[in-house]
Formats: sequence, structure tokens, C-alpha cells
Amino acid sequence: MHSGLVNPIDFTLEGRQSGHLAIPYSIDRSPYYQIRVPILRLSNGEGPSLLLMAGNHGDEYEGELQLGRLMRLLDVEKIRGSVTILPMANLPAVMAAKRCSPFDGGNLNRAFPGDPAGTPTARMAHFLEHTLFPLHDVVLDLHSGGTSMAHLPCTLIERQADAARFARAVSLMRAMGAGHAFIADNGPAAPTSMGAAGRAGAIGLSGEFGGGGTVTPETMAFTARAIDRLLVALGIVEAPVLSRASLPAPPALQLLSLSRHSQGIYASRRGWFEPAVALGAVVSAGDRAGWYHDLERLEQPEEELRFAEGGIVISHRLHCDSEAGDCLIQVAEPIDG
Repeated sequence: MHSGLVNPIDFTLEGRQSGHLAIPYSIDRSPYYQIRVPILRLSNGEGPSLLLMAGNHGDEYEGELQLGRLMRLLDVEKIRGSVTILPMANLPAVMAAKRCSPFDGGNLNRAFPGDPAGTPTARMAHFLEHTLFPLHDVVLDLHSGGTSMAHLPCTLIERQADAARFARAVSLMRAMGAGHAFIADNGPAAPTSMGAAGRAGAIGLSGEFGGGGTVTPETMAFTARAIDRLLVALGIVEAPVLSRASLPAPPALQLLSLSRHSQGIYASRRGWFEPAVALGAVVSAGDRAGWYHDLERLEQPEEELRFAEGGIVISHRLHCDSEAGDCLIQVAEPIDG
């Protein structure tokens, strides 16, 4: 076989099944090579069905590490319903420590609805949207800022036309216990996992759980709590599995909107970015955002950057060295829930 995707899991069976999704992909050193993506399925009687996935972008590690841990800790006899875990959805990107696959340049989170006869990334996207997502009531896709961005920890859902499904998504997002959350409005044809989940009839949940191509005790704990709270809220487990301490009361939730180009500052030329504000800072239009240096013209003073809009600082570029088109910093608009 030289195309397609081989799935070893029988979703009609009870109990614990583990294996690898296999994507045939001929490469120079191995003509019959397979990209082998780990997958775990736990099923125990009637109940909700949850898909947990990470590694959609390879350099976003909180979800990958915590879902790997959950695969080891979750006992099928102690759940109600079913859980599928896919900790490294874009495996080539994960192993290369890159956002996109080194095999085909594929950004999985821009590849939906995919193509069953396309590149490996397109085939994975097609399998997720057309086979895996429809088998689940809820899909949680864990993200972070990746190697180049620091991001305010937050959760995210897509706005949906179905009022009942949207209300359920908001309820589950609140249950995950983040202090900040987005309601995105990318439309029903969005090429993202959340767009795909909606088209598949599932409730899509996501978020940014850290950043910088690393993990910290704080981001790992935030991720563990969010996963545990979702498992408990759905009634799949009775007690936290990942959290190493009892779950604290969640903070008040501030909903955010990021919908306009003017909420970000973008590099217009090569330069070196110095931020002036921290993640989570509340700023006004005209406030200083940072400075843009030119190390090739040291006689020129640094350029002062100011926000075009006010809001809450949600992300900024971590790589000081920047090119034209790079997003340097963003603010989100607080909205009422």
C-alpha cells in the first residue's frame, strides 16, 4: 500500500486498545516507510465519548506530555463511556521539534478537511474529520504558543449556529477552569481542527496552554487541571487523574475576542523586537508596546511601537530576531459572556 491511512482500532469494542495509525510515505532512506502515530482507545459501557489530541503543531509540548502521561494513568475500569487519546497527531512535526511536518511542510491545523489521497498531513486531516471526530461527542485539541510565541494561557471554542451545541461548548469551556477564554468566529469552512469538529457534529474545545517551545510547572499544572476538569465535567471519571494536588476553585472567566488585524503589531522589515509589556497586561490604544531595533544600522535609534487598540496582551514574539510579516505582539478585546 502506498497511500491512505491504516487504523488498527476497532471502535465497537470495549476495553483498552493501543496501537499506531500508519501512513505509508516513501522516503529516500526507506521506500516502504510508515509514519506511525500512537493512539489509545479506552471504552467502558454507555456514556460520553471524548477525543483528546495534541501535537497538531509539533513544538507545542504541554498537551503532548500530559496526554502521554494520561495514556499511562487512565484505567479503563474507572471510566464511564470512552476516551480516545492521540498525543502526537502531527508526529513528523513533533519529532522534528517544528510547527509543521518536515516531510510535506504540512500545517495540520490548516489542512482540514484533508484529502485521503494527498500528502501525509492531508491524509491525517481527512481521517480526523471524516472518521475519528464523528465518533466522539467532544474533541479537545491542546495547543500552545510554540517555539516562537509566548501566549497567555486560555481556552477556546468556535462560535456555532446550533444554539444548543454552542451553549454546551460554552459550558464545557467554563468547566475547564481557565481565567481567559476565546470565542473564535472563523466560520463553518475553517481549515482548523475546531472547524472540522463542528462539521463532524462534535463539540470542539481547544486553547493555548503555554508557549516558548518548552514547559513550566505552571503550564503543566494548568494543562493537567483543564483535562481533569473536562473528564470530571463529562462524567467520564469521578476524580482528577493528572493533577498532583486537589483541584482549586477556578478563577472568574474573562472572555476575549481577537478578530481584527489592528489588534496586532507586525514587523514591516528585518529587526530585533523588545517587548515593553508582559502577558496579561491591560493596555490602552497608544500605550507603548515595545521597541524595534536595527542591529544593521546601529546609528539609528530604536523604533518605538505603540498599540493601535487597547485590551489584554495575549501573545508576543519570543524570537528577538524578526522578519517582515512576523507578528510581534497582540491584544485581545474583553467581551461579556
